[in-house]
Amino acid sequence: MKKIIFTFFLLLYSAFISAQESLTFGIVPQQSASKLAQLWNPIFEEISRKSGIKIDFATAPDIPTFEKRLAAGEYDIAYMNPYHYVVFNKSVGYQALAKARDKSIKGIIVVAKNSEIKTLNDLENSTLAFPAPAAFAASILTQSDLASDQVTFTAKYVSSHDSVYRTVAKGIYPAGGGVVRTFKNVAPEIREQLRILWTTKGYTPHAIAVHPRVKAENSQKIQQVLTTMEEHATGRKLLNNIKIKGFESAEDSDWNDIRALKLTLLSY
Repeated sequence: MKKIIFTFFLLLYSAFISAQESLTFGIVPQQSASKLAQLWNPIFEEISRKSGIKIDFATAPDIPTFEKRLAAGEYDIAYMNPYHYVVFNKSVGYQALAKARDKSIKGIIVVAKNSEIKTLNDLENSTLAFPAPAAFAASILTQSDLASDQVTFTAKYVSSHDSVYRTVAKGIYPAGGGVVRTFKNVAPEIREQLRILWTTKGYTPHAIAVHPRVKAENSQKIQQVLTTMEEHATGRKLLNNIKIKGFESAEDSDWNDIRALKLTLLSY
């Protein structure tokens, strides 16, 4: 009898899970897919549990592929850099739900800890590592500051923030671009070999945005879970894993500082 009851409840639970609405949540591939899944899947499980909406993790092998998938509207929800948000809000209609609270995004340029490089000018005529051409803070902002200092350099795109840190640590490139959050999240044995040479001005951080096909009621449920996650110990621990204190509600105009830069928009 106990076995029959257990089987009955197992079938009920399976039916409940199958009946749940399912949404694909794409994460910009600043780090490896395995690392991102490790960091974000527990957050998605929490969102699923509290909202009743099944969240499926997704990313891409590199940032340009992620951009193409955003352009095609493949993700129901996406965590994207501020430049991506401005582009794909305009072209696809992604709408902001949330952003990190009390946080701005800044690009950094890292060098080996024992490097003799002390200033941006010391990078003159160097080949430098960056994640991808449209990586907002790690590539666009850092390269803009280098150009402002009239530093001549060659950009080498190595697909992810972690790849930047690893290649600089190994001495393949003298310096490279990243952001503070991913620098803190890289493996300690890599981070300990590096130091931050330069930090850019801060801008509105990454957006969590939804595709226009997502039902408004589902968007609201997900936004509610995200913006209250820091109110309990489990949520704070999950957020700490991605180096974010908490999420707050966001609106489209929050990214007007990015629009004011008048960057050339991506086209797919």
